[in-house]
Amino acid sequence: MTLDEFKATRHAAAPPAGTSELLLALWHDGRNDWEQAHRVAQEIDTAAGARVHAYLHRKEGDASNAAYWYRRAETSICQTTLEEEWEQLASEFLG
Repeated sequence: MTLDEFKATRHAAAPPAGTSELLLALWHDGRNDWEQAHRVAQEIDTAAGARVHAYLHRKEGDASNAAYWYRRAETSICQTTLEEEWEQLASEFLG
Protein backbone atom coordinates (compact mmCIF):
# COMPACT_ATOMS: atom_id res chain seq x y z
CA MET A 1 0.00 0.00 0.00
CA THR A 2 1.30 3.45 -0.86
CA LEU A 3 1.16 6.46 1.42
CA ASP A 4 -1.56 8.03 -0.73
CA GLU A 5 -3.62 4.84 -0.59
CA PHE A 6 -3.22 4.69 3.18
CA LYS A 7 -4.18 8.34 3.56
CA ALA A 8 -7.33 7.71 1.49
CA THR A 9 -8.45 4.99 3.94
CA ARG A 10 -8.88 7.60 6.66
CA HIS A 11 -12.34 8.24 5.20
CA ALA A 12 -13.37 4.59 5.48
CA ALA A 13 -15.38 3.24 8.39
CA ALA A 14 -12.59 0.85 9.37
CA PRO A 15 -8.84 0.64 8.87
CA PRO A 16 -7.47 -1.57 6.11
CA ALA A 17 -7.35 -5.26 6.94
CA GLY A 18 -4.04 -6.31 8.42
CA THR A 19 -3.06 -2.81 9.53
CA SER A 20 -0.19 -2.90 12.02
CA GLU A 21 -0.66 -1.32 15.44
CA LEU A 22 1.76 1.45 14.45
CA LEU A 23 -0.27 2.32 11.38
CA LEU A 24 -3.53 1.89 13.31
CA ALA A 25 -2.46 4.61 15.75
CA LEU A 26 -1.65 6.92 12.83
CA TRP A 27 -4.90 5.97 11.08
CA HIS A 28 -6.95 7.03 14.12
CA ASP A 29 -4.94 10.23 14.42
CA GLY A 30 -5.51 10.91 10.73
CA ARG A 31 -9.25 10.68 11.43
CA ASN A 32 -8.88 13.29 14.20
CA ASP A 33 -9.35 10.69 16.94
CA TRP A 34 -6.34 11.57 19.06
CA GLU A 35 -7.66 9.69 22.10
CA GLN A 36 -7.97 6.38 20.26
CA ALA A 37 -4.61 6.93 18.55
CA HIS A 38 -3.05 7.48 21.96
CA ARG A 39 -4.69 4.37 23.43
CA VAL A 40 -3.24 2.28 20.61
CA ALA A 41 0.22 3.90 20.86
CA GLN A 42 0.39 3.30 24.61
CA GLU A 43 0.27 -0.44 24.00
CA ILE A 44 3.24 -0.52 21.59
CA ASP A 45 6.39 -1.14 23.61
CA THR A 46 9.01 -0.56 20.90
CA ALA A 47 11.15 2.34 19.74
CA ALA A 48 8.80 2.81 16.79
CA GLY A 49 5.85 2.90 19.19
CA ALA A 50 7.65 5.53 21.26
CA ARG A 51 8.10 7.63 18.11
CA VAL A 52 4.35 7.52 17.43
CA HIS A 53 3.68 8.31 21.08
CA ALA A 54 6.10 11.27 20.86
CA TYR A 55 4.39 12.56 17.72
CA LEU A 56 1.00 12.36 19.42
CA HIS A 57 2.15 14.33 22.47
CA ARG A 58 3.83 16.86 20.20
CA LYS A 59 0.53 17.24 18.37
CA GLU A 60 -1.27 17.56 21.70
CA GLY A 61 1.05 20.46 22.54
CA ASP A 62 2.71 18.70 25.48
CA ALA A 63 6.33 19.41 24.58
CA SER A 64 7.89 17.93 27.72
CA ASN A 65 5.99 14.66 27.40
CA ALA A 66 6.81 14.52 23.69
CA ALA A 67 10.50 15.06 24.50
CA TYR A 68 10.36 12.15 26.96
CA TRP A 69 8.97 9.84 24.26
CA TYR A 70 11.49 11.01 21.67
CA ARG A 71 14.21 10.10 24.17
CA ARG A 72 12.60 6.69 24.69
CA ALA A 73 12.64 6.26 20.91
CA GLU A 74 16.31 7.26 20.91
CA THR A 75 15.72 9.97 18.34
CA SER A 76 15.83 13.74 18.32
CA ILE A 77 12.73 15.89 18.63
CA CYS A 78 11.13 16.25 15.23
CA GLN A 79 11.42 19.73 13.74
CA THR A 80 9.14 19.27 10.72
CA THR A 81 5.45 20.09 10.58
CA LEU A 82 3.08 17.65 12.23
CA GLU A 83 1.73 16.60 8.82
CA GLU A 84 5.25 15.93 7.56
CA GLU A 85 6.06 13.88 10.64
CA TRP A 86 2.82 11.87 10.26
CA GLU A 87 3.64 11.17 6.62
CA GLN A 88 7.24 10.25 7.44
CA LEU A 89 6.12 7.78 10.09
CA ALA A 90 3.38 6.30 7.92
CA SER A 91 5.75 5.91 4.96
CA GLU A 92 8.31 4.17 7.14
CA PHE A 93 5.75 1.77 8.62
CA LEU A 94 4.24 1.04 5.21
CA GLY A 95 7.68 0.41 3.73
